[in-house]
Amino acid sequence: MQKYTRQAKVTDLPQILAILRDARAQLKETGSSQWQGTYPAKDDIVSDIKAQNGYVFINGRVIAGYAAVIVGDDPTHQIIDGRWQNDVDPYATLHRVCFSSTYQGQGLAKQFMACILSLQYANGIRNFRIDTSKFNQLVQHIAKQTGFSYRGVIKVTGDQENPRRRAYELNSE
Repeated sequence: MQKYTRQAKVTDLPQILAILRDARAQLKETGSSQWQGTYPAKDDIVSDIKAQNGYVFINGRVIAGYAAVIVGDDPTHQIIDGRWQNDVDPYATLHRVCFSSTYQGQGLAKQFMACILSLQYANGIRNFRIDTSKFNQLVQHIAKQTGFSYRGVIKVTGDQENPRRRAYELNSE
């Protein structure tokens, strides 16, 4: 069965939105307030796709995962209770990383992350960041498994209940 990553298309929206609903439910089960409001909304995904920042992981013929990869300064990463290892060179931030629960436990999310990082590396990006709620053990695990290191805590504006996010960084040569 083929497994690969490609840029998301508008025609992928129904599958991506279904994966987001699934991820929201998974986060809710853990007691996380992350993604329990209107974020991420359909408009966020459409914006990702139009800006060519959205990526999907294909397993066979099915979209199994989604992520947005945004190159450039992330306003939420400007202040950190901790320290970035590299706060000089350009970086890409991984946002809205989610995977269908149907495919969890198969190592596919790790493959997806490796593909995303490789695609960005081919475009000259060597530094990566990702952040998540303390309750989102899955993303924390994937980040650690793909070489990210914990750097501290940042704050997001969209989650009034728990705005603190664990921040991770990966610097490649």
